[in-house]
Amino acid sequence: MEESVLVIKAEKYLKEISDDDISMENIDEFENFKTLYFKLDDRLESLKQLRRDMEVQGYSTPFASLNKYGNKSIGEVSLDEVSENSRHNQMFRNKANAKKNILDRVKSAIDSHQIAIGNLEQFGYLKCDSCYKKYSMSEYKQLKGKCSCKSESFSFKISRQKTCRIEIIPYLPLSGNYRVLMSELSKYGRNSFKKVINALKQERTGHVKTISPLFRYKDKNNRWLRKRATFDSEFVDNYEEELRKRYGKNVRIEKLEFHRTRPAIIDDKHSRTAIALGYVRYADKIIETIRDDIFKRQLSDFKRINTYDEIIHKYNNTTPNFIDEYDISEIENWRENKINEELKKLRYLNRYGEINRSLKRDLKTRDTIVKSIFENIAPALISWDIFRYYLTTSESNRRLKIGPFPYIRVELDRQQRKVFAQTFPKVIDILNQFSDIRILDVDEKDLILYEKFKFEKEMKNSNIKVNHPALGAAILNLNSEIDLENISNSFNVNESKIKKEIKNIENIRNPKTDKSKKFLDLIKR
Repeated sequence: MEESVLVIKAEKYLKEISDDDISMENIDEFENFKTLYFKLDDRLESLKQLRRDMEVQGYSTPFASLNKYGNKSIGEVSLDEVSENSRHNQMFRNKANAKKNILDRVKSAIDSHQIAIGNLEQFGYLKCDSCYKKYSMSEYKQLKGKCSCKSESFSFKISRQKTCRIEIIPYLPLSGNYRVLMSELSKYGRNSFKKVINALKQERTGHVKTISPLFRYKDKNNRWLRKRATFDSEFVDNYEEELRKRYGKNVRIEKLEFHRTRPAIIDDKHSRTAIALGYVRYADKIIETIRDDIFKRQLSDFKRINTYDEIIHKYNNTTPNFIDEYDISEIENWRENKINEELKKLRYLNRYGEINRSLKRDLKTRDTIVKSIFENIAPALISWDIFRYYLTTSESNRRLKIGPFPYIRVELDRQQRKVFAQTFPKVIDILNQFSDIRILDVDEKDLILYEKFKFEKEMKNSNIKVNHPALGAAILNLNSEIDLENISNSFNVNESKIKKEIKNIENIRNPKTDKSKKFLDLIKR
């Protein structure tokens, strides 16, 4: 396929995706759920094929071809040739930019679809009505709606215990238009977006990827030579031994460089951006529905502050015909005078032209609400969701399945866990009061995650059957002051199952019988 044709094809397909609205209405009904899942999954395959075609044609390194068109030395060409070369170079550069941008959009669209599908996979599953075997939606589609027992009758079940937030799906950049969506965010939306991105970009302590020693050695003629070599991370502890094996015992290391990788919590740029946009735009929708109720409770005169906003908005978006449109300072003066005029009529300003105290207090209160609550709704939601995801999933599950957070680290180190030390008590209180979202206010989430990762290592190779959602709830119960009933309601796990996992934790960490002690000694070896 020609390069220009491929760009046009990709743009057309992304436009089709952009024009197709995603509806989450009655998503708990199987036919609606199935239609949405199949649509997104089919799109994902098409997008992946587009990416493969682009990578084959060099879209991942579009500027490499520009090296072919270097200018000759100035003495050999005329002015006309220089001008012609410059024009051609600009044309090739424009084409290269078009390739880079369209591949960037396709990658963003792929990650957005993976996030959406991951959330749907967590949301529901199918159960055969004949043999009661459970299937994920991906398995159901792969089997073309037929169970291994030949039955085609299934019941759709919602997974209450798994972590997902399907409400963000319509707000993801599914057509790869993340730049457009970022530009449309409100002021507090942009600040919220930065906070989410900074949290997801939190890097772990770097681990060594390669080692590059600069060394001297004697060759066969007994001459000293200088050389640089590169070793993979497997030689971190024995690079000197490896050098002597290759270059002899007279090796002298002069300089040593360690190249480290610093993976983030979500270790992919497009995935981070898509997740952040999904949560921030969903948070904006929540704010729209609860904003007036919050302001009515917190402000002394809600109607007055609305009138004040209307006056400011009206004149800030008006340009008088009798003033030159390019005379910015004069227009600004006119606007300021008209605003002050209207505010004085309503007695919002005193005789000195200052905003009266009660209105000033309300404006300050509103600004505080925006900064402390509205900007932190998306960070609070994603902090809880990722925390809950780590608690309720196994290490192998996070390693092998994409889930609602593609490219998420299997385990976090101390530096990355610091993100979860931040708490949002005011935001959680507001969400619990004014919405149907239920989040627990958990202190020291970072330390609780440490306990979870630590226990996963302790039970490794034990082959003990574990109910992972109940295990996560049990670890939270053992390491916090939150009562069991609240944890049970939040995690949608029966208290009896949580108590069972608490006993399993105690038995693994503190075996009481000799038989248990011997067993644990064996699995730790």
